Amino acid sequence: MRLRAALGAVAISVLLLSACGGEEAEPAGIVRDPAPDLAALSLPDAANGNAEFAFKADPGRLLVVYFGYTSCPDVCPTTLADVRSALEDMGDDAQYVDLAMITVDPDRDDAERLTAYVQSFVPESHALRTDDPDALWAVAEPFGAFYEVETAADGTVEVGHTAFLYGIDDAGLLQLQWAFGTEPGDLRSDFTLLVNRAKENRE
Repeated sequence: MRLRAALGAVAISVLLLSACGGEEAEPAGIVRDPAPDLAALSLPDAANGNAEFAFKADPGRLLVVYFGYTSCPDVCPTTLADVRSALEDMGDDAQYVDLAMITVDPDRDDAERLTAYVQSFVPESHALRTDDPDALWAVAEPFGAFYEVETAADGTVEVGHTAFLYGIDDAGLLQLQWAFGTEPGDLRSDFTLLVNRAKENRE
């Protein structure tokens, strides 16, 4: 299947991001080398009338992206709850972080369901979906995100997907990514770090 083949053929090189001149604490997230440029990619935003949503943060902001699906029993709700906790602990800086969830199961995740799901964790989040499998794959591949959806003979749907969060800056570059299970406190620290960088770059 596509997920198994891709995971077997593609090795994602990750390096710990080192502190800059001792001025920044070492983040918990990891960075790919080279950093993917995602600025040219987009998907329809079901939370905004299906307007095209580009994978590029607004100036002075951070965009956090997640691939998942609303029927996910554990990984997706846990990850989104961790993001919510991190944002709650950021105080005023949380206003500079935008969250977008991309469904890998669009047959079951219609616009209303996906929007309600992601915004139940973080209000005003973006709900990204497409019924075009090629368009979805064209976005997932540069992220290094892989997935597969299989329907068994009895109608049971099984979904497999990578479970990273991705942090994108206002140039469309993937600055950091976080594995499933990263503690909310570590997410908060890294989100704050990237927001501060975004603010400095805007000045």
